[in-house]
Amino acid sequence: MIRLAIADDHTMFVDGIESILQEESDLQVMGRCFDGQEVIDFLKDHTIDVLLLDVNLPKLNGIEVCEKVVATYPNIKILAISMFNEESYVTEILNKGALGYILKNTGRKELVKAIHTVHGGQSYFSKEVTQTIMKGLMKQRLHQEQKAKFFPKISKREKQVLRLIIEEHTTQEIADKLFISLKTVESHRSSLLGKMNARNTAGLVRIALENNMLD
Repeated sequence: MIRLAIADDHTMFVDGIESILQEESDLQVMGRCFDGQEVIDFLKDHTIDVLLLDVNLPKLNGIEVCEKVVATYPNIKILAISMFNEESYVTEILNKGALGYILKNTGRKELVKAIHTVHGGQSYFSKEVTQTIMKGLMKQRLHQEQKAKFFPKISKREKQVLRLIIEEHTTQEIADKLFISLKTVESHRSSLLGKMNARNTAGLVRIALENNMLD
């Protein structure tokens, strides 16, 4: 038996979900919560396996509730339910520990499947949500590719010099640490300034740190 709680601030929606789940012999609704704080209070006295959690709740929103529940009750699996198919909502609540994200237009069959999936420790997303996640990943990949084009690759030696510059070593100290001449250090510094389009060492350090060039 999978024990559930439903957290949503719309009574008619909660009634509808509960009515659907009552038809499933292996699912039992243990409680209904209509705001975020009510969820926290409910869990103090009740044991559940899966929490159906609306992303937008009064008092404590779903993302805040998710973070608190995951931290306090790590065995509870969270399935986010929302009318919003936006990357920011999806990404944020998944980062807080939710295992799934489905939309409120989801049908009975998919809802039941989603509950069983997250209860088993696996992720589940509505088709539209999966597309949103994929678009976000593609956007991130494109950004990384554009950044790679903007910043020409620096050599292993240039990265060593750059790291030492960021650590505020002098030219002489860099030369001593890398067993190269002062002229070679200056040559690498000049090359880095040109590749990163920096006017001076301060600009070089700022650009390198802002773009995680030493990772």
